[in-house]
Amino acid sequence: MLKMIIPMILLLPTVTMCKPKQLWPTALTHSFWIALLSLQWFKPTAQLTIFSNCYLGVDQISAPFLILSCWLTPMMIMAGQNNMTTEPTSRKRTFILITILLQTSLVLAFSTMELIMFFLAFESTLLPTLVIITRWGSQMERLNAGTYFLFYTLIGSLPLLVALLTTQTYTGTMSINMLQLSPCPHTMNPWTYTMWWLALFTAFMIKMPLYGLHLWLPKAHVEAPIAGSMILAAVLLKLGGYGIIRMMMTLALPLKTLSYPFMMLSLWGVIMTSFICLRQTDLKSLIAYSSVSHMGLVIAATLTRTEWACTGAITLMIAHGLTSSMLFCLANTNYERTNSRTLILARNMQLLLPLMGLWWFSASLTNMALPPTINLMGELTIIVSLFNWSDTTILMTGLGTLMTAIYTLYMLITTQWGETPSHTKTIPPTHTREHLLMMLHILPMMLLMMKPELIQGI
Repeated sequence: MLKMIIPMILLLPTVTMCKPKQLWPTALTHSFWIALLSLQWFKPTAQLTIFSNCYLGVDQISAPFLILSCWLTPMMIMAGQNNMTTEPTSRKRTFILITILLQTSLVLAFSTMELIMFFLAFESTLLPTLVIITRWGSQMERLNAGTYFLFYTLIGSLPLLVALLTTQTYTGTMSINMLQLSPCPHTMNPWTYTMWWLALFTAFMIKMPLYGLHLWLPKAHVEAPIAGSMILAAVLLKLGGYGIIRMMMTLALPLKTLSYPFMMLSLWGVIMTSFICLRQTDLKSLIAYSSVSHMGLVIAATLTRTEWACTGAITLMIAHGLTSSMLFCLANTNYERTNSRTLILARNMQLLLPLMGLWWFSASLTNMALPPTINLMGELTIIVSLFNWSDTTILMTGLGTLMTAIYTLYMLITTQWGETPSHTKTIPPTHTREHLLMMLHILPMMLLMMKPELIQGI
């Protein structure tokens, strides 16, 4: 574990001291090296958890998220390169440093074996993301989006801290491994237990986000630069899902009825956000709402507390992380050329940028979970486990899947076909960097189709 964290930390002084001309190549080379090094976590072992020490460890649940975090960092740096061309060198350095700090926080959050350390790492992702949104966002509303993001996250965090300290008081330990031997506090009275459960899971529900607590997400996504959108969609939302799975496994929760309202809200959110997507005129907003829809399935699955559901949830989160990140990159290529996120102003792009049309087509197919993509494997496992839990959920999950296909096709047809607007006829061609970025998104998805058990947490 430390052989991954130490190179990340040493990348900070390297970026600070290297020459301006060598800044991007150095940062990219080192972060790619760390990403390739992280692939060793896929290697199956006889041990359930590989410990570096009593505080850090990797198991089959955290390994896919750790690899995704490491894999996305060089892609964030690569995607943000075009935005930074006019910036002074000091700001370029700051951007890369913040990206690396965010990666380090995420790796610590996914690998920690202590709940308080998890809380600290979970919260330390807030500040770098906030700086990326408010400093490098393109519109004036970025400050408003940053405020939403900050306060929604902080409102959920304080109850989480209180719940964790209560757990420490009742059980006498914060170690995830020790808590599995001494499950949740049974000596609480029912009312205290209900409050403790709500406090424990509210922060993760906001982070996912649950429908009803999702208002910060479209704002943050729309106003964030491409690097901010990528890390938000791909990894930061997954922190919520990972937190729910960890807490469910560590703290055995006997009162199942507490989770029913959340499951109803999440399944209702799948349908509602799909309808909202059909009404969107803003491309980034549409992709952001589709994230809420997919994460609704994950919340419903994790709350059933079955092995099938957790397997499906982890698979869908990894698949969605790569797919939504790719869609945001594609939306950014349109935005850099048309200076608008409006769907109608960027029509018939496949005639102007044919290869980019192929990437759009591939990303849309994976987003609507077409066979044999890993998105389908995740969704199908979740739908089956929810149907096993309750027959009526098939109506909501089925309608949600249908609506996902409809709004994805709406997005694809609007951007790639139709009449070419006069202002887009002179747009610059695509760069090799952009095609490499798309390839690095689609390649893992294609390879994981061959061996999906690597990310199924089993």
